[in-house]
Amino acid sequence: MPLYEFRCDECGVFDAWRAIADRSTPAPCPSCQELSRRIFSVPALQLSGALRFKKESPEPQLVKREVDPAARSKPRTHAGGRPWMIGH
Repeated sequence: MPLYEFRCDECGVFDAWRAIADRSTPAPCPSCQELSRRIFSVPALQLSGALRFKKESPEPQLVKREVDPAARSKPRTHAGGRPWMIGH
């Protein structure tokens, strides 16, 4: 069952667990028992992991990798019968 927010005109905002089928029906206020309408609020989201870092630094950064020129010019060979396994 989801948690919905309702607003009572006299008591203010309160939360109530309701079935999805009952999402649009008014809920009784826990204090004064008046029927209250459902309100919509912004969900509370918390970014974590890679999404948090992406938000903190939205600009892409250039990363240079130092490569040994001797290793780049060396040809790769394979003596076995599986040429697709050269890099393994």
